[in-house]
Amino acid sequence: MDPRTLGSVSKTALSGIQHLPPAQPLRFVDANPEWQLGESLRHFNLCALLYQILRQAVTSRDSVGCDQFVYLDAGDPKRCLAPDGFVKLGIPQEMFASWRVWERGAPELCVEVLSPSDQEPITFAEKLGRYQALGVRELIVFQVDEPAGKRIRVWDRVGDDLLERVVTADATPCATLGSFWVVAPARDLPVALRLARDSEGLALVPTPEEVEHAARVAERAAKEAALAEVERLRAELAGKKS
Repeated sequence: MDPRTLGSVSKTALSGIQHLPPAQPLRFVDANPEWQLGESLRHFNLCALLYQILRQAVTSRDSVGCDQFVYLDAGDPKRCLAPDGFVKLGIPQEMFASWRVWERGAPELCVEVLSPSDQEPITFAEKLGRYQALGVRELIVFQVDEPAGKRIRVWDRVGDDLLERVVTADATPCATLGSFWVVAPARDLPVALRLARDSEGLALVPTPEEVEHAARVAERAAKEAALAEVERLRAELAGKKS
C-alpha cells in the first residue's frame, strides 16, 4: 500500500476517535511576568538590535524570535527558555507568540545577552543545561560588561554534547549563518553584538535604519556628483566661448 494512502486513511480513522481529558491540563503560556523582571533599557536596545540583524541575515524561508518562550518538553511547561534571539532554519517567519519544539523543531541558533545589572529567573548553569536538552547547534552568549576579548562565548553541538568553543577575541564565526560574530558599536550602543561578512567587522550586517541611512548618503553623493559635472560642463563651455 502507498504510505501516503495509509497516512490519509489513518487521519480519517482518527477523526472519529474520542479521548479522555487529562487529569490536569497543561498550560503553555505566551508570557510570564517572572521572566520579564529587571530588564534595563540597554539590554532592551541590545536585544532589539540583535533581532534586526538576525532578520537581515536570514532568508524568508527562516524564522527569527526574540524573547519568546521556547518550550522544550510537551509534558512539562516549566521546561522552557526565553532566548534573547534565536533562528530556526527552513521554517517561514510567522507572528508566533511562543515556540514549541515538538511542533516546529528546535532552533539551530540561540543568543543570550548577559549583564550583571539585569535580573534572571534561572541561573546560567540551569540555562546551559536546558540548551543542551533543547538540542541547539550553536549558542552565543554576549557578556556586554566583560573586557575586550572576553565578551563573546560560544557553545557548539559536537555529537551529543554542547561544548564551549575557544574564543580569544571579540570575533568568532557564526557557523549557522555563515558569517562572523563581532563586537562593534551601533546607534546609542558603544558596545554591541553584531554580525559581519568578515572577521574584522568591516562589512557589518546592517539594520534597516542603517540601510536607509546608507541609501540617503548614496543619493546625496550622486546628486552632488551630478551637480559638479554640470558645473564642470558649464565652465568648459564658457572657456570655449571666450
